[in-house]
Amino acid sequence: MIKAVIFDLDGLIIDSEVISYQLYQELLNKYGYSFTIEDYAQNYSGKTELGNMEAIVKNYQLPVSIQEGLDFTLSREKEYFIKGVSLKSGVRELLDYLKKNKYKIALASSSTRERALYALIQHGIESYFDEMVFGTEVEKGKPNPDIFLKACEKVKIHPENCLVLEDSEAGIQASYSAGIPVICVPDMKKPAIKFQKMTELILPSLLEVIFYLDKKAVTV
Repeated sequence: MIKAVIFDLDGLIIDSEVISYQLYQELLNKYGYSFTIEDYAQNYSGKTELGNMEAIVKNYQLPVSIQEGLDFTLSREKEYFIKGVSLKSGVRELLDYLKKNKYKIALASSSTRERALYALIQHGIESYFDEMVFGTEVEKGKPNPDIFLKACEKVKIHPENCLVLEDSEAGIQASYSAGIPVICVPDMKKPAIKFQKMTELILPSLLEVIFYLDKKAVTV
């Protein structure tokens, strides 16, 4: 029986993955490099900002420190966020449904607390979440299971009685490794077959999760 639902943030609640791709592209362009949105979705989506920057600086041998790269992307991202970052389809409806039906609601994001709260408060949805876990609170980020296990601990619900909602392959792997059922709502790309097999379902939007939970409640 599902008693808690754990949300990813980027690409699932907020439409921010395309912004992250543009930020990394801007940084690479400064030094004569470029990468595709497919490369971003495959190798960087769902992972921590620090881990991504370490990989980009190393892979492209950029003449900047990790901190300088982070300072650049975080500064530019603030400009994007100030203009407003959109919510993904079905977010409010699903949060309303979960609250009405007394599910525990958690956020498990590779993002920083400050960045995540800025986006949630911008849309007035921060109060829906009973607990939040951020990338800085765990030793190993996605695709390791740490962040989801920490979320289960915070809501005091066993992993098998939780449900993770994710958009990225890294998030799917993390949930699967934690022993938590996961539904994928793809953002930039549909997960590869290997990751599809780790999920309960692949759904087109968060609205469909409501029907899934309704059906589960009837059959329990």
